[in-house]
Amino acid sequence: MNRIETSELIINNRGAVYHVDLRPEELADTIITVGDPFRVEKVSQYFDSIEHRSHHREFITHTGFIGNKRISVVSTGIGPDNIDIVMNELDALANIDFESRTEKKEKKSLNIIRVGTSGSLQADVAVDSFVASTHAIGLDNLMHFYPFRSNEDEQEILRAFRTQVQILPNMSAPYVFGANPFLLSKIIDGCHAGITVTCPGFYGPQGRNLRMGLSMPQLNEQLTGFRTGTFRILNFEMETAAIYGMGKVLGHQCLSMSAIVANRIARQFSNDADGTVDRLIQHVLGKLA
Repeated sequence: MNRIETSELIINNRGAVYHVDLRPEELADTIITVGDPFRVEKVSQYFDSIEHRSHHREFITHTGFIGNKRISVVSTGIGPDNIDIVMNELDALANIDFESRTEKKEKKSLNIIRVGTSGSLQADVAVDSFVASTHAIGLDNLMHFYPFRSNEDEQEILRAFRTQVQILPNMSAPYVFGANPFLLSKIIDGCHAGITVTCPGFYGPQGRNLRMGLSMPQLNEQLTGFRTGTFRILNFEMETAAIYGMGKVLGHQCLSMSAIVANRIARQFSNDADGTVDRLIQHVLGKLA
């Protein structure tokens, strides 16, 4: 096994990986990721006990138990760039020996569930409902920095997307990855299920025009109208495709669950977004535990 140099995997003085500031024994095999650092405590308040807390920059982690189920909740911050940091470091904690700085022979597959907020792109996916992402289409460029292979199902969705949605030629090529079927079947009850689009920003990339104008003013309309087989695009946000893509390449089981706090078709925003997120947290924890 090749040794991973100190410049490539940064381990701090207490033996923790740099950004998330965790040692391998401080991370559970089941992980909930949240964008908002303050949402970590909103998840861990439902733990029966908490054995570890850490905080470095926007990365907060609480690891504890619900009954006999050990769970970590980790804040990622917003966007695919932060997902690149967190997914690589969670995998390093599971699959790299920090003493020898080499890959472990036997790899561990983590269960990683994103619990976040999102905007609906369909009139019937109302505010305060939940979406389970069967697939994610990435409009960011993160996964193009890594070698990956898509399965036939993912390739078919991508072919349909390229036909129906007109992306400017100077933009990054979209990519598609699916959720883990087992996690999806375990948590999907009571949720809308469909494709999620991951955007590299909140304003222009999601069709919000304040003062700069938009280079693709019809993008949201095209996303809403997309259809392939039984699939349609239900929502968009800023992390799911990166989580699914990196999870697949690294061998982890991933699912993204979104609380719909805005409906872009009806131009509505939730009157109780915090309450909706709390209901989603309880829904996911109840299914996992």
